[in-house]
Amino acid sequence: MIRPPGWFRRRAAMLVSLAIVIGLYAMTRERAMSKADSDEVASTFRFRRTPLPELPDHPPYQSVRKVHPSVRHIRAYVSTLGASVSMGDLDGDGLQNDVVWVDPRTDKVNCGCVPGTGDRYGTFALDPSPSIPNWDPARMCPQTSLIADLNEDGLLDVLVVYWGRSPILYLRKTPADSTSRPTAAEFESQELIPGGDRWYSSTAVASDLDGNGHLDLIVGNYLPDGSRMIDENAEGSETLHDSLARSGNGGGLRFFRFAGGTSGPHPTARFDLQDGVIPDELTHGWSYAIGPVDLDGDLLPEVYVANDFGPDRLLHNRSTPGRFRFAALHGERTMGTPASCVINEDSFKGMGVDVGDINGDGLFDIYVSNLTSQWALTESHFLWLNTGHPERMKDGIAPFRQASEELGLSRSGWSWDCRLVDLNNDGVLEALQANGFIQGRTNKWPELQSLGTSNNQLLHNPKFWPSLQPGDDVSGKDTFAFFVRGRDGRYYDAAPKLALEDGRSMSEAMVTRGISVADVDADGRLDFALANQWQTSYFYHNESPRPGNFLGLHLLLPLEKGAKTLAVPGVGHPAAELPGRPAIGAVVTVRLPDGRKRVAQVDGGTGYAGKRAPDVHLGLGSITEAPVEVRWRDPEGNPHEQTFPLQSGWHTIRLGWPADDKKGES
Repeated sequence: MIRPPGWFRRRAAMLVSLAIVIGLYAMTRERAMSKADSDEVASTFRFRRTPLPELPDHPPYQSVRKVHPSVRHIRAYVSTLGASVSMGDLDGDGLQNDVVWVDPRTDKVNCGCVPGTGDRYGTFALDPSPSIPNWDPARMCPQTSLIADLNEDGLLDVLVVYWGRSPILYLRKTPADSTSRPTAAEFESQELIPGGDRWYSSTAVASDLDGNGHLDLIVGNYLPDGSRMIDENAEGSETLHDSLARSGNGGGLRFFRFAGGTSGPHPTARFDLQDGVIPDELTHGWSYAIGPVDLDGDLLPEVYVANDFGPDRLLHNRSTPGRFRFAALHGERTMGTPASCVINEDSFKGMGVDVGDINGDGLFDIYVSNLTSQWALTESHFLWLNTGHPERMKDGIAPFRQASEELGLSRSGWSWDCRLVDLNNDGVLEALQANGFIQGRTNKWPELQSLGTSNNQLLHNPKFWPSLQPGDDVSGKDTFAFFVRGRDGRYYDAAPKLALEDGRSMSEAMVTRGISVADVDADGRLDFALANQWQTSYFYHNESPRPGNFLGLHLLLPLEKGAKTLAVPGVGHPAAELPGRPAIGAVVTVRLPDGRKRVAQVDGGTGYAGKRAPDVHLGLGSITEAPVEVRWRDPEGNPHEQTFPLQSGWHTIRLGWPADDKKGES
């Protein structure tokens, strides 16, 4: 048979095109875990799930918010935030076995005992109304909580950020005696700033930003200041994002410097709002999550900010005592680097952030969640690997490269909070991802996809948005992701392989927002809690068999001047004999026998809607002892460094003050 002219060329072109399509599919298709890894994972991790405690007489549940008339047609979209969870030590028993969580079904900030840790006191809600004259639950709702010692009296307080007003501090009153247990009446409510300005905040973190020894605050805000998004009686029209990739009309960041505090039956804490901390063009992002971490070794935290609808920011800390100052760092782009995989240049939808040493080189890496729904507006999560050149930050260069795809951590769904955490103490971090957006019956992704290609001139006006009502679904079937590292060095989502004690799969579809991590019973295995939107929220007790050894540290700053460094072995910390406050920002480095290092920090609220407890926890595998280097600033801001030879297990160390205390006692 004689082929017509050009037939071979056309057939060759078709084959080449087919080969390219197949090759691209093979490159983008997520790899599967090997059977050996899968079997090992199934036998390594085990968790028992229990609902978080609820109020005995809670208000009727709601499943959607009352919203401004101009956004009523997208009220399911507006109603997607509010669930959050934090674990810590509210009752002062030395264990991180108390939980504060926001339930959007009731819009209550619940406080109670973590399930399974004993009925030490009854669940209660933090009540702002007695001391907050402008409190109006019809136009305000809680978003995220942060447990921290805000007035430096050794008692843990709670900061809550809201939609519809500025944050409120709930300060723990000095207990009448050692048997007193937390109740709503034991917390004094106080505005962070007077007047209750109309903010729409998403998160808050605590850290010593200027190196003066006191705990400062950063509040991340989402919607524009003055919005009336959840006021059903307001007039006019609300404003949404002004760009799909470069939104600059959000609430952005606010920095607060600690200015003093008192304790007693009516405690107080004062924080002064700081102006001019960062350039104006960086202050108006739609900020979801914040991650403070010391990257250059000066014990001043750099700050990573995850922004929705615009570039994330990595801010280099150039503060001095009494003056906050941060400068934006920029990543370097190579021939093979997409523009959105460069720090300070991305156009993604930043939702969550966490820090940890994911490759075991003794350097902090940064894990960021974005929107990665399959067959939708697929972006990429970020895993910013530290290249080990902190000196470049002085020249405005971010010493990181993007490695999420090569490590298997680039995709999971419509994601929110994320966590890097060692749940079996083998020295290798797992990666947890909260996923899911709007759960319903009618798939509305096609309509939302069309919005994703719309003109920026229309985006800010809600009347051009497609209808998103209760019953609609957008990534509502995305499942919680539990990434483990395989033998090939890549991460794989093992959630479908993991069965809970009740026989359910850990890959159950939940609309999850926040992840909190703590070892609530001091058994050396980290537990976690998930805050779900419009659904039951859960605590996951870690019952994994055959965990490795671990190092657990309660690092405390003294309350009285002149206290020397004191290391106390044992489980928990003896609060009565050794009072103190968590040494937020202290950095711990463990030097292993083979020369490798592991690093961690005392966390002050990194992330979005979930906060980890301030203890340091490092998996050691088979190692039973190691030298542990601790670097910190005392309450006057003096830097210290001391090495402790420690056995595996829990230890409490009260870190010394003043600066000339180098010897210490043990």
